[in-house]
Amino acid sequence: MTTPAEIRKTAEAKMGKSIEALKTELQKIRTGRAHPGILDQVHVDYYGSMVPISQVANVSLLDARTISVQPWEKGMGAKIERAIRESDLGLNPSSQGDLLRVPMPALTEERRRDLTKVVRNAGEEAKVAVRNLRREGNEHLKRLLKDKAVSEDDERRGQEEVQRLTDRVVAEVDRLVQAKEAEVMAV
Repeated sequence: MTTPAEIRKTAEAKMGKSIEALKTELQKIRTGRAHPGILDQVHVDYYGSMVPISQVANVSLLDARTISVQPWEKGMGAKIERAIRESDLGLNPSSQGDLLRVPMPALTEERRRDLTKVVRNAGEEAKVAVRNLRREGNEHLKRLLKDKAVSEDDERRGQEEVQRLTDRVVAEVDRLVQAKEAEVMAV
């Protein structure tokens, strides 16, 4: 037997996961500044299995526009360099001995606008996911009312709580999207 409070808690947990997924998605979007997380989605062949670069090398910042990649094993430098080149990030690493330097190219105004569209899209997808979770919670509350497990007042109160939660999470999504857009548009 579930209660309106449990339904709200479940919806809150799932909406929290939607926010985390959005944050992860926004981190992947490249801004003009370098940060080691950009290379997180690039995988390299390591003895027959594909692993993230961070598991075979030390990834750090040399300066605001350059990432350094220091492989832990001698033979990995060329493989890591190839993986970064072939990724869809548009980066061009250069090797200096066993150290890879990955300069971040400056973004053009047009590319910045394209990236803000990608950011808005990610935000919209997160909002759709949150609204679906709200609908799911409300349907569950209506089922409880239909089964006479809760009173009409409890069901209405539960729906209001789910709506307040949804509003709060959508505001958080908007805040994250605005912050990322400002970051992308900053020259």
